[in-house]
Amino acid sequence: MLLPEDIPTLLRPTAAAALVWLNRERGTNYALTGLANVEMAEVDTLPAEPFELGLVLCDGDICAREQVRVRSAGDAHEFSFVEAPPADIPPLLDPPAGVRSRWLDQQLEKFDFILLLFYRGRW
Repeated sequence: MLLPEDIPTLLRPTAAAALVWLNRERGTNYALTGLANVEMAEVDTLPAEPFELGLVLCDGDICAREQVRVRSAGDAHEFSFVEAPPADIPPLLDPPAGVRSRWLDQQLEKFDFILLLFYRGRW
């Protein structure tokens, strides 16, 4: 996964435009927190043919991964959702809103600190 600061300069406008499109289509308010499945060799130039971006998105306690197909035409982009078969990593990366924070609060009452391990979309 590429963190926002590691996203290649060439892909940043495309990822930002995909985020705006996705939020408008889904009626969400996600922020882009990274890209998944990006090969560095793929980003020297934007391909003329459609390509896919794995967007890692967060909005408060909820994080998700969305696979988006991008078709570039100069400076403009067309986006569509990619219907993917069920994967080992679920599209919703966090528990439902409030569940994790409530559990964290309960654990912090019992212990001085806790360690959370996030591995491949699972806590």
